[in-house]
Amino acid sequence: MSAPLARRAAAEAVGSAALVAVVVGSGIQATELSQDVGVQLLANSLATVFGLGVLIALLGPVSGAHFNPVVTLAVWFTGRRGGDGLTGRDVAAYVPAQVVGAVGGAVLADAMFARPLVEWSTHDRSAGHLWLGEVVATGGLVLLVLGLTRVGRDRLAPVAVASYIGAAYWFTSSTSFANPAVTVGRAFTDTFAGIAPASVAGFVAAQLVGGVLGLTLVAGVFGRRGTTPVPATAGDHQEGTDLTMPSLP
Repeated sequence: MSAPLARRAAAEAVGSAALVAVVVGSGIQATELSQDVGVQLLANSLATVFGLGVLIALLGPVSGAHFNPVVTLAVWFTGRRGGDGLTGRDVAAYVPAQVVGAVGGAVLADAMFARPLVEWSTHDRSAGHLWLGEVVATGGLVLLVLGLTRVGRDRLAPVAVASYIGAAYWFTSSTSFANPAVTVGRAFTDTFAGIAPASVAGFVAAQLVGGVLGLTLVAGVFGRRGTTPVPATAGDHQEGTDLTMPSLP
């Protein structure tokens, strides 16, 4: 990427903050407008899809719009031999920026709704089936992000990644966080989208396993390559997420 590293890291921080603000803020708004959990999740997922797509389109040309440490590590790993992808220095700047941005986004969302700026979530998400959901959600995200790059369809990332995260809200048991930074950020808010601090480690571990799974699937489906260009966009979620070239929330 041609932008200076400081500017790219700033884009990752701003994008991660905006993504978490969308996830948390829409969750708060949904619970204030409806008592139906299904309606709340629908509102939350739709807001995340639209917000993530816009953020990827806007910031992708600057930093790749990863907003997700797993995506950043996957992009670095696949491009490390060619010398034209992310460097270790890039990763060392991106990941902290993503985490700090995610925490800031949660605080911002709470502030906009006149809630305590930092209130640890009490929403326990510690269970094997939820961890499996995170493995699946994150693995699919990595497969999508790197797969789009392999087939030269990077420009589809805003729509494709946002659509995947929206679907994963509903087909995964965990509602597809698929993003360690977003997971940490959501621990700072005791709202609909929150996750108890004690549940964070299990989710992050599952997401890292999902990242490895995604890389394995990329190699199996698209074959091994000595180098993979840095995706034009990436992001995560997710509630999730996640998330791209991902996030999701």
